[in-house]
Amino acid sequence: MNFGKTLCIAAIAALTATAAQSQDKPQLAFVVNAASDFWKLAEAGVNAAQAELPGYDLQFRYPAQGTAALQNALMDDLVAAGTDAIMISSVDPKTSIDAFNRIAAQVPLFTTDSDAPESDRIAYLGSSNTLAGNQAGEIAKKALPNGGTCMGFVGFLGADNAKERIAGFRETVKGSGIELVDVRGDDVDFPKARQNVDDVLAANPEVDCMVGFYSYNPPKIYEALQAAGKLGEITVIAFDEDPITLGAIREGSFAGTVVQDPYQWGYQGMHLMAKFLEGDKSGIPGDGLIIVPTKIIDTSNVDAFEAELKARIKG
Repeated sequence: MNFGKTLCIAAIAALTATAAQSQDKPQLAFVVNAASDFWKLAEAGVNAAQAELPGYDLQFRYPAQGTAALQNALMDDLVAAGTDAIMISSVDPKTSIDAFNRIAAQVPLFTTDSDAPESDRIAYLGSSNTLAGNQAGEIAKKALPNGGTCMGFVGFLGADNAKERIAGFRETVKGSGIELVDVRGDDVDFPKARQNVDDVLAANPEVDCMVGFYSYNPPKIYEALQAAGKLGEITVIAFDEDPITLGAIREGSFAGTVVQDPYQWGYQGMHLMAKFLEGDKSGIPGDGLIIVPTKIIDTSNVDAFEAELKARIKG
């Protein structure tokens, strides 16, 4: 008997069996809207869920660029590769309804961060962006008791999360003497995001308040104000928890930020999809909305919040 040959065949058989077992695991995918440090927490949540869902293969995927077309192509690729359920933060829900419905006809589809309620998605898990906008308005009212002229900055002007945050902010500051005169979009182009702030500083000297509606906008505001020597002169209201944003709050350069909980989007989202595939639909509310609360971070709680973030990312 050729024992070497027998052992080689056995090893190949074992590898094949392992690969087959891996392919037999249901695959769940979390698809984001663009490459941004903001999504590190969601990825940490997905990784935490993976440890608790050994019978599933969890994937965290970025599109090649932050466009609806590439997002939708990525979902098509995932379905073709055998993915069993998808959760996505849509770049542009309004133009993606047909694509979403095509995907939803093949696998369970969930949304996060930016909803697509007109599609056949099963549920949305994420923040109430309107309430988050309300909280940003509360920061502005506290920081500008005598009113102010604000300029906003955001990635995708057409995304529901952007429109709802802007609307929530305007609703809260109405009648306070604070006005959000305009919002500049940048399509998640970081140089353009910085240029937008530089342009406002040059052309709109009346602006004494800036609102960064996406996670990377406040750091770009910080860079521009620092370069112009205007840190502390213009009130800044932020969203999310970029390290530059938290540092600016700590030093008093920013009034505060409204933070979401993307870690829970990833963690709860994976568990939600796994249960759905197993036939447990008890986690799906009648209105299809699973809201993860947002909160205000200012000088009073920034240190404790940052310590919590570091612990989550390190796992």
